[in-house]
Amino acid sequence: MKLSAFGRKFTADAGITSLMDDLGNAMASGDDMIMMGGGNPGHIPEIQERVQEILANISQSESDVRRLVGVYDPPQGEKQFIAALAELLSREYGWDLEPENIALTNGSQAAFFMLFNMFGGDYGNGQHKHILLPLAPEYIGYADAGIEPGLFRAVQPDISFTDAHEFKYRVDFDAVEVTGETGAICVSRPTNPTGNVITDEELARLEVLAREHDVPLIVDGAYGTPFPSLLFVDAEPTWNEQIILCLSLSKLGMPAARTGIVIAAKPVIKALSGVNAIMNLATGSFGAMLAEPLVRSGDLLSLSRDVVCPFYKAKMEKAVAAFREAMGEDSCRWYIHKPEGAMFLWLWFPDLPITSLELYERLKTRGVLVVSGHYFFPGLPEDDWRHRNECLRVTYSQDDARVAEGLRIIADEVKAVWAEAGKRV
Repeated sequence: MKLSAFGRKFTADAGITSLMDDLGNAMASGDDMIMMGGGNPGHIPEIQERVQEILANISQSESDVRRLVGVYDPPQGEKQFIAALAELLSREYGWDLEPENIALTNGSQAAFFMLFNMFGGDYGNGQHKHILLPLAPEYIGYADAGIEPGLFRAVQPDISFTDAHEFKYRVDFDAVEVTGETGAICVSRPTNPTGNVITDEELARLEVLAREHDVPLIVDGAYGTPFPSLLFVDAEPTWNEQIILCLSLSKLGMPAARTGIVIAAKPVIKALSGVNAIMNLATGSFGAMLAEPLVRSGDLLSLSRDVVCPFYKAKMEKAVAAFREAMGEDSCRWYIHKPEGAMFLWLWFPDLPITSLELYERLKTRGVLVVSGHYFFPGLPEDDWRHRNECLRVTYSQDDARVAEGLRIIADEVKAVWAEAGKRV
């Protein structure tokens, strides 16, 4: 089969492809695999009950069923949901939003593909612009989203130690360089894979840099504020026309609905809607119609704050306690990134005798599926920093007992690696 440059790039191996293949194959195999690799959200009874109630109401309304499956939405997305969301966020946060400031996409991944290639890549006349990632590591799904190679430039973080076995990444502003070759700045908050939440001050400094250089600041809020609010530290919801805020219904408990939400200046939304029309014709209505009653009542925000966030915070605390117990205080060096949000633990094993990819393979043979940390450094030279091969991402969103068992096996395997290398364990 002969393929174009586009075809070759998007059929080549990619981290996100490997992740989703592993996830799907493990679930389809029927094996008793402990699933700690993907970011599939947990099943929260209160959310599922509300979704069932809304579905039942839709099914009883002929007009709602027609809206759900019988008509195309405009490229911008389902109009009633968008209008309700603009009203809610303007009322709650004082944002000057109109429906023309919001577009829907078929999942956040599609939104980032469009945005990255709108602002990065070939500008003509030999000018190529990059997407600046000011805090590596970053989301695995960004890495291969560029139509052109070399789309990203990333910055190594400052590392501070916050506990005997805990650390935190911070933006190294001395190393952040916005130039005429920068098309946009992008940061996730909370960050997938680490659970890091950049502070309000860090976000404000990035916005100043974006404004000074007249580039957008893209904020990936798939796990963040104002919803689904998987945040265990304080973080202010922030939007203005310098910011492109990307949200999602997935981590609220509707991942299969594939509904991404982009909030931005009107020209950005108009351009994004045009790309949407070419790529998708129209976005799906399912997620928007499921969430619309929650938006109109304001329950979208209260459920995020009072149900979703406590659910994941309790799981995080149990997972951290289980891993601390499994590793012990006197074994090999190990650290957990301070878990400030999202649904992941980011584990760091300094000077690990094998790579994180090899550790991932060993764990898979023991029935534990995780993600090797090396996938999460788009925009950094591959051989420039050993740290990238010393980390694992694990999710704690599933059954607590299974998560604890998976963490025990990880600890056991890491100790075995050191024992085999003749080191102290």
